[in-house]
Amino acid sequence: MGYGTLAHTVGRLPLRELTGKLAGRGIDFVQLALSKAIADIDTSPGKLSPALANHIAEQFERVGVRIGVLGCYIDPIHPDPEARRREIGRFKEHLRFARDFGAPIVATETASLQTYASRRPDDYEAFGWSVLKETVEELAEEAERWGVTIGLEPVSYHTLSSAAKMERLLGEVPSSTLGVVFDPVNLLTVSLMDDQEAFLDEAFERFGSRIVLAHLKDAAIVGSELRHLPPGQGQFATEPFLARLHAAKPLLDLSLEEVDGDSLDSALAWVRGLQQPR
Repeated sequence: MGYGTLAHTVGRLPLRELTGKLAGRGIDFVQLALSKAIADIDTSPGKLSPALANHIAEQFERVGVRIGVLGCYIDPIHPDPEARRREIGRFKEHLRFARDFGAPIVATETASLQTYASRRPDDYEAFGWSVLKETVEELAEEAERWGVTIGLEPVSYHTLSSAAKMERLLGEVPSSTLGVVFDPVNLLTVSLMDDQEAFLDEAFERFGSRIVLAHLKDAAIVGSELRHLPPGQGQFATEPFLARLHAAKPLLDLSLEEVDGDSLDSALAWVRGLQQPR
C-alpha cells in the first residue's frame, strides 16, 4: 500500500520549499491541489502546459515523492450555468495535463445536496442529480480522450450522498474512466456509527471494484454531531476498513487526512503499525 497525504498538509509554499518539507516524511505520494499547495507558480485556468506540469513533477520526483492524484475539487452542479462552465473547463484542463504531472487520476467531490433546495423545493434532489449526471458524462468523454481516470468522492451531505448513489451513478454513466475516491468517514453519519462493519460491507459490495484511491481519517460522536479527527484518535473502524481495502484493491494508494505538518509523522507511524504482523 502506498501512503500519502494532501500536498498542502505542510502549507501553501513555493514549490521547492514545499517539496523540501515533504521530503523524508515516509510518504510515497501526494494528492496535489495546485493552487492550494504551490505559492510561487500561477496555475490558474489557462496557465497549465506540458512543460509546467513536467517541471512540477520533476521537483516532487527529486525528493522521492510521486504525484498520485490531482485534486481539482469543483462544483459540478453550480446553479449559475456560466460558473458551472468555468468549473467544468478547469477540470477538463486538469484532465488534459494530468499525465504530464505523472498523475493518473483527477479527483473531485460533487457539491451540496441542498444546492437547488431553495429554487426547486419539490424536486431539488432529483434536479441536482440530473445536472451532476450531465456534467459527469461530459467530463468522462474528455477523460477518455486523455486516458485519465476521474475520481469521484461521495460525501454524506453531497449530491453523491451514499454508497447506493455512488453505485447508481457508475451505472448511469457507464464509462470506464470513472472511479471512486473512497473516504469512508465522509460517508459516515451518526446513525451509521453503531454498525460500521455493515456500512463498510455495503460500500465495498456496491463499488469496491471501482475504488481508485482511499482516504483515511477518524471520527467520533461529540454531542449529537460527528466530528472528524486525525487517524487513530476516534472511533472509526480503521482495521476492518484496511482489511477490506487490502482484499479489494491490493497496493492501493491511501491518503491520510485531518493531519498537518506536525501530526503527519505520528499519524503515518500509527497507520503503518496497523499493517505490521502481530
